[in-house]
Amino acid sequence: MPALRLYEFNSPIGRLGLVESARGVARVLLPGDAFEGPVRTQQGGTGAVWQLEEYFAGQRREFTVPLDLGGLPPFRAQALRALLQVPYGQTVSYTELAGAAGNSKAVRAAGSACATNPLPLFIPCHRVLRADGSLGGYRGGEQAKRFLLALEGINV
Repeated sequence: MPALRLYEFNSPIGRLGLVESARGVARVLLPGDAFEGPVRTQQGGTGAVWQLEEYFAGQRREFTVPLDLGGLPPFRAQALRALLQVPYGQTVSYTELAGAAGNSKAVRAAGSACATNPLPLFIPCHRVLRADGSLGGYRGGEQAKRFLLALEGINV
């Protein structure tokens, strides 16, 4: 099994980490996240790091790096693929996300998919709000979610 590579860098929401496999970005580590497993820490950046830096600078609205979604349960993978369709600057509710993933009654499962999203930022779970329009949770914290939404022109 090829070694995973870990890249760490500073961002406006704190120190981030990117874990890359041979297939693409496999994990985004938000401030406070820990990664267990064999990784080789790399110096410098990758296309994924550069794209995130452009996003935080307001110069990028879409990501083009390959993502490694291997090993996810089917509904969770469907919910995350549905999240990829939510455009920059727009939001959906957890109910809408569940429907887009194929089961409008699976609202809790959609929320769980967001909470355990291995690729936040690339798969924009920060764009999911509660049905009443309120913020909802975010693994990176409320302040980070508000920052990301504001960066995209959304005031919640």
